[in-house]
Amino acid sequence: MNAQHVTVVYKWTAKPGKLDELVSIYKAVTDAMEQNEPGAEAVHVYASEDENALYVRDEFADAGAVGFHLGSTAAEHFPDLLAIATPGPFFFFGEVPDQIKEATAQMQLGAEFGAHAAGFDR
Repeated sequence: MNAQHVTVVYKWTAKPGKLDELVSIYKAVTDAMEQNEPGAEAVHVYASEDENALYVRDEFADAGAVGFHLGSTAAEHFPDLLAIATPGPFFFFGEVPDQIKEATAQMQLGAEFGAHAAGFDR
């Protein structure tokens, strides 16, 4: 694993009757990330009808790619998402600078941060 790599795992809880709309917005988000964010290495979105929520895992090359995402694709879609869903919690795994931590606090994401301690990739 690249020591600079950042993984973000998070949840959006849709307002009643808005899960399909939330999924639709996230399809646009993933398309935009794939086309416009070379530092976004992977995105996986999972819908839970039981919880009326989406679970998302984003994989970024480094914290700079996370910052780019927050200032571009995320910023563009955030108002539409907030209109139909509640964000959080958001978990950031990897080395994340204070500037990004402050941005997530301003966005009220309920973010938590963890540095890599152990593990392996095959």
